[in-house]
Amino acid sequence: MDLTGRTVVVTGAGRGFGRAVALRAGRLGARVFVSARSLAGAQSVADEVVADSGAETGAFACDLADPVSVRAFAAGVGAHADRVDVLVNNGARYLTGPDLWDADDDAIADTIASGATGTLLTAKHFLPLLRASDGADVVNLVSSAAEARNHRSPAHPAFYAAKAAQAGFADILSHRLRPEGIRVISLYPPDFTDGDPLDPTWDDTSRTAGDPLTAQSVLDCVLFAIGQPRDCFIRSFHFEQMREPV
Repeated sequence: MDLTGRTVVVTGAGRGFGRAVALRAGRLGARVFVSARSLAGAQSVADEVVADSGAETGAFACDLADPVSVRAFAAGVGAHADRVDVLVNNGARYLTGPDLWDADDDAIADTIASGATGTLLTAKHFLPLLRASDGADVVNLVSSAAEARNHRSPAHPAFYAAKAAQAGFADILSHRLRPEGIRVISLYPPDFTDGDPLDPTWDDTSRTAGDPLTAQSVLDCVLFAIGQPRDCFIRSFHFEQMREPV
């Protein structure tokens, strides 16, 4: 796949899957803008992308639970780019604990705001740049926790609530942006193993039917969906869950 000349924005890119998306997009020729809660975290990944592929990058601090921060992030990207071709909504706070009492009120509110409100506001404020593209994609990394009657994740109920809201928003957004040719693609993976694209083992990781889902395979799904002709609107990826939660 070739992303040369395309602009990719990744939220929550300071580590894990968001970092992997940024590195892969850079290798495929994209101009990459990344955000993380701290500017230092985002800049560290942007520096890695430059060192790895030489791609043009930009780094921004963005707290997805803070509307002012989201608006500033979109405005910052807009000052450097005339369009966005791929927006990857990856950032969201993960909260553990099966008991509702296992987290304080601020952590619960932050989890729901970052995953639900943050995704909505990011899409809203990047929409003018997405509309300026001749073929834009919005990719949402949701979670199997958003699927009906899925109780396998040990995440806190607030995380389930945030992901359910994110899924509902993605569904209606896909319907309403379809006439404009903007695709909205959502992924509902169970917990998957993170890998480091800069580690030699990235390309050699076992991905058999008996292995847990990997970041490599989730990323391949993203690239497959955005690489399809524009008449192909893949709305979601759902994954078979093979393991009980740890």
